[in-house]
This record gives sequence, C-alpha cells and structure tokens, in this order.
Amino acid sequence: MKQVELSTRKPSLRLLQKEHCMHIHSASMEILEHHGIHMLDPEGKDLLLAAGALAKEDHWISIPSVLIKQALSTAPGRIVLSNQKGERTLFLEDTNVYFGPGSDTIFTSDIDTCKRRETVRSDVGRMARLCDALANIDFVMSMGVASDVPSTATYLYEFAEMVVNSNKPIVFTADAPKDIDDIYEMACAVAGSSEALKKNPFLLHYAEPISPLLFPVEPVQKLIRCAHYHLPVGMIPAANAGAGAPITNAGSIALANAEILAGLVIHQLKNSGAPFLYGYNVATLDMKHAVISYGAPEFRITDSALADLARFYGLPSWGTSGCTDSKIVDAQAGIEATFAIYNSMLSGNNLVHDVGYIESGLTSSMEMIIMMDEVIDMCRRFIEPITFNKDTIPMEAYGRAKLTRGFVADRHTLENFRQAQWTPKRLDRAQFDDWELGGKKDLYQRLNGEAKEIMSSHVPEAKSAEVMAKIDEILEKRSREYS
Repeated sequence: MKQVELSTRKPSLRLLQKEHCMHIHSASMEILEHHGIHMLDPEGKDLLLAAGALAKEDHWISIPSVLIKQALSTAPGRIVLSNQKGERTLFLEDTNVYFGPGSDTIFTSDIDTCKRRETVRSDVGRMARLCDALANIDFVMSMGVASDVPSTATYLYEFAEMVVNSNKPIVFTADAPKDIDDIYEMACAVAGSSEALKKNPFLLHYAEPISPLLFPVEPVQKLIRCAHYHLPVGMIPAANAGAGAPITNAGSIALANAEILAGLVIHQLKNSGAPFLYGYNVATLDMKHAVISYGAPEFRITDSALADLARFYGLPSWGTSGCTDSKIVDAQAGIEATFAIYNSMLSGNNLVHDVGYIESGLTSSMEMIIMMDEVIDMCRRFIEPITFNKDTIPMEAYGRAKLTRGFVADRHTLENFRQAQWTPKRLDRAQFDDWELGGKKDLYQRLNGEAKEIMSSHVPEAKSAEVMAKIDEILEKRSREYS
C-alpha cells in the first residue's frame, strides 16, 4: 500500500449561497432607501446628511446604497482581540469560533442554595473568575446586572469586576455614552496606554438599536464613541421575529441586516477603518408564552444565516449559543444548548455569546457554563479533520494483532490513545458499580461540585496596584458625580 498524507475537510454548514445573500442585501437596501431609519441622535443625523443621506419627515432618514458600499469598503475584514496581558488570542475572521457568556441577566442560580435570586456585584466577579478557569470559554461578559451598586454606574462596576477576576478578553455593555468614556479610561490603564490598547484591544462593546429601525441617542452615541476611540464594537439589533421584526425568518433577517448596515455607515463615517463586528440577535417571540425563545430552532437558522451574510460582506461575525429556555439545568437545557453550540461550530460564527443563559436569558448559571465548556470541547473534537498516513493506519500493528488478538496492549495504542480519543471531564462513562461507589452523582451534582471547587481554588493573575488604584479612582469619581 502506497503511504500518502490525506485529511478530511472540516465539517461545515452553509445555509445561504451567494444568490440568497444578494437577495437579502437587495431587500435591506430597499428598506434603507425607501423606508429609512428613525434617527434621534443629532450627531448621527449630521454625519448621515453630510455624506448624502436624505432627510425625510419626523427624523426619518433615507440611506442610499452608495453609503453602504463605501462603509463596507473601509470596515476591516478581521478583528483581533488580545487578552488583558496584550497577547493576541481571538482572531475574528474566516470560520474561527470563540465562545463566551452573556451579559445582563437579572437573576442568577446560586451554587450554594441552588435557588434563583437577584444578581449582585460579586456575582459578576464570580462569573468572570469561573470563565477565567474554563479552557473552552474564550472571553467574558458580565452575566448579571449588579443590583447593589449605584444604578448610574452599574456597568462601570461590572467592568471593574471582570477586569479584577479574569485576564481573558471582555465583551462589555454600557448604558450612557459616558460609560464608554470611563470604561475606555479603565481599559487604557489595564493595557498601559491608549496606544497599547489600540494596537492590542482586549475589549469589544455590544450596542443595540431598537427594532424596527429606531436609532435613539444612547446607542448611536455609544457607537460613535467606540469609533472615536477605535474600540471594536458591534451594533447588534434584536430584531426578534413576531416582536420587533416580521414573523418570518426572511423578513426578520432582512430588517436586522438593514439595521446593522445603517449602524456600520454611521460608524465608518465617524472613523473610517475602525473595527466593526457584524451581528444580530434574531430569535422568535413564542406566541403561546410571550417570551423570546433562546432554544427555538429558528434562532439557530438565523444565526447560520448571520455567519453566511458576514462572510458575504467580508466582516467578522457575532453569534448566540449555549443557552436555553429551561428554568434549570436539566435535559431540556442540554438539548437546546448543545444543538446551538453544534450549529455555531458548523456555521462558523466568530464571537459567540450567551453561553450559560437559562430561563430565556433572564438567569445565569455556573453549572450551565461548565456543562457548555464540556459541550464546546466535544464539538471542537468533532470538527477536527481525520488524517490518513502511516501513523494513523498502522500496518505493523495489524500484523502484531494477529498474534495478540487485539490492540489493547499494542504499543501503537499506548503511544496514541491520548491523541486519538476525546476524554470527557464531566460526562460519566464509568461502569455501574464504580458509579455507585462514587456516590451515584448525576450530572448537575458534578457540575455544582466543580463550580464550588473553582470558586474556592481558582485565583486569576492579579492586576498591578497602579491599575487597581486607577479603577477605584474612576469608580469613586463616578459615584460622587451622581450622588
């Protein structure tokens, strides 16, 4: 047998072909040119009108397709996020996929009481510390709204907690545009300077218009601030089908795409070449229970379409995954979240958030994040190519097996089993008697135990005293301003 080196292709899912993307693009252009956007921010309006957009009645502005074409030509085709030590870790391009948690949950599932309660500031830090410890969680988000800090500075305290408790890249949310200024100042302190932060950004901002087609002052100003500071940002519409968007997948995708492109135009007009992430959150409004379903298959369809559209435009992409409508970490949670992770992996969404959400995004769960860390690891193993060569097709081992009647003790097995097999960390493969001797723990009990162990043992690398002093100074100043 002639020995050659061959590998299988990475499995992938492509929902939209070029002609589908062109059709959606055309529909979005018609929305922007004929209907326009409702622009309430004066600076955003001035940028658009100065560039050739047309003013309509009552703050509506028509955006011509030439402005879309121009913005797409200047926006970078990739974003590289560093960790907080300046090491480039997330390459948002092609079909690279990175996972992290979500942001502003009102509740959390307490690992000690296993009961749902309101989130507080320390929960944000604990979630960041958990994510810092997990190998397959690539970035952090707040996973909570701190209910025990001044409401005017909530997002600053949350950002500070993420900085203190993790060194991974951060995706952050904010309220007022002033939040961006203060968070940028904190980030410069962590990076060492504004020049170092621009060279190796470790944070990305998540902003939202209001579907359908409403661009209020706050999200537009946050978008403009990020463009000014050259901070990576995504203008992420929540054009949920049946709520802020048409009930059909095609209709909601066309609307969300129009809103993203409008945001991109404003962003690039403010600072041509600033980094912009393409993405939307297009779930579906469940008509029976009136909730936005995080476990619906329609959400996975629109996420796959998002990845294809981003590649069509040559932009890095957003995604949603690892989440569930279930109120607890149970079989439903596993089904819905695993389906989502698998879909994100195959679709090639670059920056995938909301890992660990339960209760349709209202509640965070450490156990859910840890379970998804396992699922992500499993899916990453699945997409690895199969390599065919003299080492993976061991002719000499076949000969030895004729004498030993098997491969269990063969040296090829002993030399390669760790690389050849995926070994779970939390899923149980023990024989029944061994499982009984181990306490007969179910998956949730094992996940809960691991969460407690991480909280008691994992200590992230500390920031310098100078960085901590600067963060405290900014928090104290903000608190005094609004006291």
